[in-house]
Amino acid sequence: MRVRHVDLHTLSLRPVITKPIQGGIKDVMTGSTKYIFVTGGVTSSLGKGIVSASLAKLLQARGFTVTIQKLDPYINIDPGTLNPYEHGECYVTEDGAETDLDLGHYERFLDTPTSQANNVTTGRIYQNVINKERRGEYLGKTVQVIPHITDEIKRNIQALSRKGIYDFVITEVGGTVGDIESLPYIEAIRQLKWEKGHDALSIHLTLLPYLSTSGELKTKPTQHSVKELLSLGVQPDILVCRTEHPMTRGMKDKIALFCNVDQRAVIESADASTIYDVPLLMQQEQLDQVVLEKLGIANFPEADLTRWRDFLYRFKNPKTTVQIGLVGKYVELHDAYKSIKEALDHAGAENETKVEIHWIHSEKINAKNVAKLLGGLGGILVAPGFGHRGIEGKLEAIRFARENKVPFFGICLGMQCAVIEFARNVLGHAGANSTEMDADTKWPVIDMMEEQKTKTDKGGTMRLGAYPCKLTEGSLSAAAYGKTAIKERHRHRYEFNNAYAEEFRKAGMLAAGVNPQTKLVEVVELKDHPWFVGVQYHPEYKSTVARPHPLFKRFIEVAVKHQAAPAKAEKAKA
Repeated sequence: MRVRHVDLHTLSLRPVITKPIQGGIKDVMTGSTKYIFVTGGVTSSLGKGIVSASLAKLLQARGFTVTIQKLDPYINIDPGTLNPYEHGECYVTEDGAETDLDLGHYERFLDTPTSQANNVTTGRIYQNVINKERRGEYLGKTVQVIPHITDEIKRNIQALSRKGIYDFVITEVGGTVGDIESLPYIEAIRQLKWEKGHDALSIHLTLLPYLSTSGELKTKPTQHSVKELLSLGVQPDILVCRTEHPMTRGMKDKIALFCNVDQRAVIESADASTIYDVPLLMQQEQLDQVVLEKLGIANFPEADLTRWRDFLYRFKNPKTTVQIGLVGKYVELHDAYKSIKEALDHAGAENETKVEIHWIHSEKINAKNVAKLLGGLGGILVAPGFGHRGIEGKLEAIRFARENKVPFFGICLGMQCAVIEFARNVLGHAGANSTEMDADTKWPVIDMMEEQKTKTDKGGTMRLGAYPCKLTEGSLSAAAYGKTAIKERHRHRYEFNNAYAEEFRKAGMLAAGVNPQTKLVEVVELKDHPWFVGVQYHPEYKSTVARPHPLFKRFIEVAVKHQAAPAKAEKAKA
C-alpha cells in the first residue's frame, strides 16, 4: 500500500482513555460467525491487506474476536518457491506455512497468530480437488469449476469459523475483479453471500484517480469496477475509495447513486503517512460502525484504541534518531524485507527513536568502500536470503561490524555469514564457506541439515515453523528476552556445523542458543563486543505493534548509544 502525507490534526495521537466495554460481546452478537469479503478493482496494490487489517483491528478494539485470510489466485501451492522480486517477502506462520506477506500485516495489527488456513491459493484448491477425485470421493461425477472448485473454496473460507472462536472472518481476495484467475473466488463469494444471508457482506476497494490536467478526481473507474463485480453476481455493500486527494462535496452521493450503495457506505481512504494511521482514518470514516450495522449487530461496545494510539504517538514523536544499515541483495524491493522493516519501526517506537534505514545492496560492498558505505551507522543488520549472489559483500559488512565494534544483528543467512566471516578472518580458514555456496569447501562451517539431504522437492520442504530454543544464562540474547526458554519461527535448510563448535568457542564466538532436542545452534554471539548477535530463526515474524520483538528492541537501544558515542566523546574533549 502506497503511503503519502495526510493531515491527521483531527485525530489525537496522544494516549486517550475510551469508555470501558459494557457487557459481553455475546450480548450484541446474533447468530453465527459473520463473513466479510474484501475485493479490489481498477488496479492491484491498492492496500486491500491494510484495509482488511485495519477493519479487523477496529472490530477487535470493540471486543470482538477476528481473523483474516488471504485468497491468492496464483497456481503455486504457496509463495515459498517464488522469487522475492515476484512476490515480495514470504511470511512463515507458527505452524510452518509459507504464506503471502499480507499475513504479516494481519499478525502485526491484531497481535494474534495466523496459520495455514489463513492463506489459500488456487494451486492448493485444485490440488485438493484433484486428490479427492483420485480417491474416488466424487463418485464418478464429472469434476467441474462449479460446484467442485467453488465448493472447495467455500470449505476453506469456512474452515476458520468451524473452530468456533471467531466472531468475524474477513476474507481478502488477491488481484482485481475481472482477472480470469479470480473468477472462481468471486463465484464462491456470490454463493456464500446467498447462503449466509445477513451474516455476510462484501467490501470493494477501488481507486479514485486524480487527473492533474483537469485538477479533479474521477469516479468512472470505480463505477466500471463495480459494474464488473455486478456482472459476476456480487453487489458490494461497502465501497472503500483510495485517493491521493480529499473527495469533493457530492462525490460520495454520486458514487452511491451509480453503484447501488448507501451514501454512508462510501468510505474515503486517503493516502497516509504510515500504514499505522489507517485504522484511525477508517474509524473516522466509521467503516467498522457501518459494517456492524449492516450485519445487524446493535449496541456494540465502543472501540478501545488506547494502546494503538500510544504506539502511534511514540512512533510519530521520537526523541532521537538512529541510522541502521540493512544489508541485503533485494534492497531495491523493500517488500522483500517487509517484516524486518516493520519490526525496526516497532522497536524504534518502543525506544522513542526514529529508525532511518539505509538500504545497502550487498553486491555493491567491497573491502575498499565498506567503511564509506557503513561508517557512521548506529547498527548493521544483515538480512536473510538464499544463494551465493551478494555473499562476499555481506561478509565484508560483518567484518566491518566485528572489527569496529558496531552493533550487529544477523538473521538466518545473516547469522550463517557471521559464522563464515569469523572462520575465515579469525580462525584462519581462508576457504571456509557454506555448502550452499561451495559444495566442495574444505571448511564447511555451515552445512545442510541431515533431514534435508534426502529432500528433492523444493516447495514446503525446508525447516519451517516454530521450534524451541534454550538460551545461555548471561548471554546478550537471554538478557534481551528476559528468559532462557523461547520459541521462534524458522525457514532454512542449512545449519551451523557442530563439528566446529569448540574451535569457535575457544576463539570467542559462542553458541548462545541451542535447540534442546536437535542441538541445532540457533544463536551465536561474540565476546568482547557491545552487541553482536546472529540468529538462525526469523524474529521479525513475531514482532507486532502490541509486542515489539525483544531482540529488535535491544538492537535499536544499543545502536542509539553507539551512534551517540562519538558526539559525547567530542563534547567531553571540548
